[in-house]
Amino acid sequence: MPLTAVVLAAGEGKRMRSRQPKVLHRLCGRPLIAYPLRVVRMVADRIVLVVGPDGEEVVRVAGPGVEAVEQRERLGTGHALLMARPACGEGPILVVHADMPLLTAESVERLVRHHAATGAAATLLTATVEAPTGYGRVLRQGGRVARIVEERDATDDQKAIAEINVGVYCFDPRRLWPALERVRPDNEQGEYYLTDVIEQIVRGGGRVEAVAVADPTEALGVNDRRQLAQVAALARRRILDRLMESGVTIVDPAVTYVEDTVTVGPDTVIHPLVVLEGETEIGAGSVIGPGCHVTASRLGAGVTLRAYCVLTRAVVEDGAELGPFCHLRPGAHIGERARIGNFVEVKQSRIGRGSKANHLAYIGDAVVGEEVNIGAGTITCNYDGVRKHETRIGDRAFIGTNTSLVAPVTIGEGAHIGAGSVITRDVPPGALALERSPQVVKEGWAARRRARRAEPSEPA
Repeated sequence: MPLTAVVLAAGEGKRMRSRQPKVLHRLCGRPLIAYPLRVVRMVADRIVLVVGPDGEEVVRVAGPGVEAVEQRERLGTGHALLMARPACGEGPILVVHADMPLLTAESVERLVRHHAATGAAATLLTATVEAPTGYGRVLRQGGRVARIVEERDATDDQKAIAEINVGVYCFDPRRLWPALERVRPDNEQGEYYLTDVIEQIVRGGGRVEAVAVADPTEALGVNDRRQLAQVAALARRRILDRLMESGVTIVDPAVTYVEDTVTVGPDTVIHPLVVLEGETEIGAGSVIGPGCHVTASRLGAGVTLRAYCVLTRAVVEDGAELGPFCHLRPGAHIGERARIGNFVEVKQSRIGRGSKANHLAYIGDAVVGEEVNIGAGTITCNYDGVRKHETRIGDRAFIGTNTSLVAPVTIGEGAHIGAGSVITRDVPPGALALERSPQVVKEGWAARRRARRAEPSEPA
């Protein structure tokens, strides 16, 4: 029978002290809920999402292929699962909490396989930890799981138990629903605990199995911002380990930030203080220098970013060299083997193959051809105070230093622009354009000025 996954996302998350639902807080580039959803999509045939009141944004973020049900009154996790009953089929039911970003598909697959192989009424994931404070303890009788007791309701002896409930279950629905109907809110919180269904199943003669996770950190949930930071640190280390295992060199993992949404090709070297975030792709054999910050950008193979480059929604093709201290703003597209040097800013512009702007330039709303030289201090004057205008520069053009190109303007193929020019009209291919005031030379002027300054001033 098809497996239904129920993702519990109705919690209010009061300890986050936020107007935003807890499961929408971001961790390593994704909302918290994205991680368990990614896991259950790998193992389940259908997904039911339980949300609280005003859960429209949670449903939107969850994406397609998810059936949402609402828990109007937050009466506990058992009550939340009961709200999902009409949406669940007759096959086994997998239950996962939405705030567990470290849970792996491997552990959930083991749980589901074990549940099917044993024919148990319920199977739960457990972990053995050194500091179990805050988690429900797994109580056993004769080696079998008998019940789960929550931390706040546990005795001192029960609190000493190291085996904890991870909060992931697989149920036979024929055993689950009758047991869940018998659960009562007889606890300190006055809530219907999902954990109490285990004891009800055992009392009804059902067998409960347990599967231990290989890594206890998978049990970590997020209830406040401190825990969010702790879990994020573990997630970042997993991301870096995965990259290093795939052939990427991370010079100093302790000071490197890479989000879960980033992909990096083998033989790339990432230096300290680098931040890679968003849907960023980096090709093989690239070098990302110290302090670079790359957001939602695509870099080809063999790209070099020298120190402290900033890229946002940009494209850099194979073999290009950038930096140090360059800034690619949204819409920048740097062609193969092009060079963008120190203190060059590029915005909504395409730089052709082999072209170079090595220092101190602003290129905005421009189309630059191949093998073009952009001299130091060049500016494309693209904004007239009302609208943006385009500059077009043909292949192999030469733009002299300290040139202002007042858009809209076109520089023809192979044209030369003299240094210090302000170009306001189109320049034909192969032409020389020069615009500057005539130079004035006054022989002896400096000596006469010094002489005048040396003369004694007359008394007032």
